Amino acid sequence: MKTTSATSLTPLQPTDRIHSLDIMRGIVLFGILLMNIHMMGLANAYSDPSVSGGSTGWNLYTWMVTNMLFEGTMRALFSLLFGVGMFILLDRLEKKGAGLKAADIYFRRLLWLLIFGLIHGYLLLWTGEILYNYALMGFLVYSFRHMSPKKLIGIAILLMAFGSAWSYLDYNKDVRFMANVEQVNQYKTEGKALTDELKEASLKWDQIQSKRSPEAVEKFNSNMRKGYFDLVAFLAPINRDYNQHDPYRWDVWDVLSMMLIGIALFKLKILSAGKSYLFYAMMVFFGYLIGLSVNYYETMHIVDQDFSLLSFSKTNITYDLGRVPTAIGHIGLILIFCKLPILKWLKSALSSVGKMALTNYVMHSIFAMIIFTGVGLGLFGTFSRHELLYIVFAIWIFQLIVSPIWLKYFHFGPLEWIWRNLSYQKKHRIKKDPQS
Repeated sequence: MKTTSATSLTPLQPTDRIHSLDIMRGIVLFGILLMNIHMMGLANAYSDPSVSGGSTGWNLYTWMVTNMLFEGTMRALFSLLFGVGMFILLDRLEKKGAGLKAADIYFRRLLWLLIFGLIHGYLLLWTGEILYNYALMGFLVYSFRHMSPKKLIGIAILLMAFGSAWSYLDYNKDVRFMANVEQVNQYKTEGKALTDELKEASLKWDQIQSKRSPEAVEKFNSNMRKGYFDLVAFLAPINRDYNQHDPYRWDVWDVLSMMLIGIALFKLKILSAGKSYLFYAMMVFFGYLIGLSVNYYETMHIVDQDFSLLSFSKTNITYDLGRVPTAIGHIGLILIFCKLPILKWLKSALSSVGKMALTNYVMHSIFAMIIFTGVGLGLFGTFSRHELLYIVFAIWIFQLIVSPIWLKYFHFGPLEWIWRNLSYQKKHRIKKDPQS
C-alpha cells in the first residue's frame, strides 16, 4: 500500500488551483453579501421587506430582483463550491497515498470550521453565519465521495424532494392555523368563548404580529445599537435557535444536496470550464427558463398576497424547483465569462477574492459590526433596503482591490493560513519570497 509522510501533505499549491472555481467562488461570495446585507442592517427583513427597510418603490424592486435572482441561489452555489473543495482536498490526499491521514486532515479541517462558525456567530455577532452548518454537512459528505455523478445527483434530488414534502406538510398546518385565526376573529366579534385550540392559535398569532410591529422593530434596532457585550447576550439566543433548528429542518435538503451536486458536476468536468460554449449556453437557457419562471411566480404570488404568512409558506414547497435551476443557469453564465478572453483584470481580482473566501466572508461580518452595531457607528435600521446596496458595492470594490494586493505578498489569506495550519497540524509559510 502506498503511504506518504505527514510532512509531504501540504495544501493546494497556486499552480494546482482551478481558476474557474476561484472566479466562481469570488462572484458567489459577493452574491452572498448582496443577500446577507438586509439581515445585517435591518430587523427581520431578510425575506419580508414589509417588516422593515421598505416594501414600495425602489425598495420593492430591490427585493423582487434579489428574491428572483439571488435568494437561495447564492447559498446553493456556495454550498456546491464547498462540497467541491472538500472533495478535491480528499481526492488529492488519497492520490498521494495519505490513507487514514486524509480522513484525519479532512475531519480536523471540518472540526475547526465548526469552531470558527461558533466564534463567527456568537462573538462576531453574525446570526446568519453558515460555517457551522457547512461543517456539520461536511461530516456527512465524506461517505458520498466515491459515488458516481448519477448517484450523487439522484440522492440530491431525493433529499430536496423530502424537504419539499416537509414544506408541503408545514403549509397545510399553516392553512389550518390561519383558518383558526379567522375563526378567532369571528368568535370575538360574536362574543363567543374560544376553545382551547382557538386560544392557542390566538396566542401564536399575537406573537407573530408582535414581532412585525413598529414597536418590535424599533426595540430590535435599539438592541443592535448597544455595546459589544450587550449585543453578545442579545444575539446568543438567536444563534442558538438557528444552530438547533436549521441543521435538521433545512440544511440536509438545502446545503448537503447542493454539496453532492457540486461533486457530481466536478466529476463530470463541468466546473473546470472545459466544456463548449454551446454546453454552457444550454445550461444558462434551460436553467433560467425553468428557475426564473418558478421564481417569478413565487415572487409575484408573495407580492399579490401582500407578504402574508401563507404566501411565504406556499412558496417554500417550490423553493428548490426555482433556486436550483437558476443556480445552474448562474454556473453556465459564470463559466462562459471564465472562458471568454475578456476582462482579464476583473477575473484575476475575482479569483483573488475567491482564494481568500473565508477571510472575505468573515470580513463582511466585521464590516457589518462596525457599520451597523453599537460596537461601531450604530447605524442598524437606518438605511432603507435599496440604500444598503451602496454599502455592498463599496465592500465589493474594497475586496477586489485588497485581495490581489494581499496575495501578491502572501500565499494565503490570514484565516485560510490559520485554518490550514490547524488542519495539517504544522505551520505553513505565509509570506512569499520577494524575489519570486
